[in-house]
Amino acid sequence: MALVTLEEAKTYLRVDSSDEDAVVGILLTSAGKLCADVARLTDEQWAAVDADETEDTASYTEEELSRIREVMKVAVLYALAYLYEHREEADHHGLTLTLRSLLFSIREGVL
Repeated sequence: MALVTLEEAKTYLRVDSSDEDAVVGILLTSAGKLCADVARLTDEQWAAVDADETEDTASYTEEELSRIREVMKVAVLYALAYLYEHREEADHHGLTLTLRSLLFSIREGVL
């Protein structure tokens, strides 16, 4: 189970058809990676956050992992929506600054 599934992403973006599944999927992957990079998560940490809850949690407690997933889900959905709406003229610097604000508690290691 991913942090945000394709169906959740399509619902959030209000995309009803399957015509844009590929685009939404690519943007969802990009949004997730961007958020993981901004949050300064290692590949192992991101895999634990993005993975099924029964898998390895990269030394996070259940409480920490739950909080990180909540924050990351909001950030990923925000980044996804921004990238989807601004496909041609996205301000990546502005997006990154907003994500830094959203992910501040994770970025600074405050759990």
